[in-house]
Amino acid sequence: MNNLQVATVGGGCFWCTEAVFQEVKGVKKVNSGYAGGNAPGKPTYREICSGLTGHAEVIQITFDADVISYQDILVIFMTTHDPTTLNRQGADRGTQYRSVIFYHDENQHRIAKEVLSQLQPYFNDKIVTEISELPIFYDAEQEHQDFYKNNIGYGYCTYVIEPKLSKLRKLHSDKLA
Repeated sequence: MNNLQVATVGGGCFWCTEAVFQEVKGVKKVNSGYAGGNAPGKPTYREICSGLTGHAEVIQITFDADVISYQDILVIFMTTHDPTTLNRQGADRGTQYRSVIFYHDENQHRIAKEVLSQLQPYFNDKIVTEISELPIFYDAEQEHQDFYKNNIGYGYCTYVIEPKLSKLRKLHSDKLA
């Protein structure tokens, strides 16, 4: 029986986080999108990239909680991006690339705070990941869905996404599909 739940996280470019979670056992669906901004209406990728809307590039992960827990989702998330850099992941800079966990209910809020507290000793710098209640989630445009799968030969995929996937496979091999 499926115990489907949803997690929403942002760790820089959504192409990277989407590719990571598409390999995780128990993950049923990953949608790239935008959340956390204050501009009216549905934002576009171009608007998000301007950094003026306040939205972050995020993914929504639909997962079977009987196979993988929300806590495990967050541990994988926190260890496959740099949660200690404010508004930056690698060469991507701006609030749209911030590290963020958007919780859906108070239980997720509590777990997110616990996970960050438990992981802090493993990082040399302070974790700056934002924890906020999920506002409206907007699906990104179709060309951003399944980006890695559809563009595996693209330079960004080779130089940025593949190292994250290698890290995932090394740290979390027991959680992979």
